[in-house]
Amino acid sequence: MEDGKDLRNETLSQTDADLAAVEEEAGQSRGDAERDAAAVQALIAENASLKDKVLRTLAEMENLRRRTDKEVADAKTYGVTSFARDMLTFADNLKRALDNVPAQARESADVALKSFVEGIELTERDFLSRLARHGVRKLEPKGQKFDPNFHEALFEAQDESLVPGTVAQVVEDGFAIGDRVLRPAKVGVARGGVKPD
Repeated sequence: MEDGKDLRNETLSQTDADLAAVEEEAGQSRGDAERDAAAVQALIAENASLKDKVLRTLAEMENLRRRTDKEVADAKTYGVTSFARDMLTFADNLKRALDNVPAQARESADVALKSFVEGIELTERDFLSRLARHGVRKLEPKGQKFDPNFHEALFEAQDESLVPGTVAQVVEDGFAIGDRVLRPAKVGVARGGVKPD
């Protein structure tokens, strides 16, 4: 009988050992599953972070491309600004030279003087057309409403035929490049006169 008890005890011990091994394996499996779940969650979080970084980088690259395109366009348009500003003195001098030849002298002048004056006029037109090819345009403010962005008022002139605030006289031509003013036109502004409708 003792053999039966020993056998039963041995069987129970073996069963307990087997049960403990199964529980240990289940614990390890649960631990592995928990570790795997934590690893998956970490990978999902890392994936989301990397996706966010990629999207931000793409947005930054697109913004950089737009800024660069704008800077290149501005450089093409406004690259000659300082040179053009320096050349305005030349245009002024040509105009002054022509303005200093009185109309009477032009009419009664000999062929040589007429040719000289015509040469200066041709040079002025050619110079202004070359400036225009590079985006520099002459402002024509006479008769327009005074705009402080494009005009510099030097004086007010009484002119009954013009609406108050209208440019009555241009003292010095103004120039613009693209949508920027190189030099504002120096003008006299009408005061008094016709009331606007």
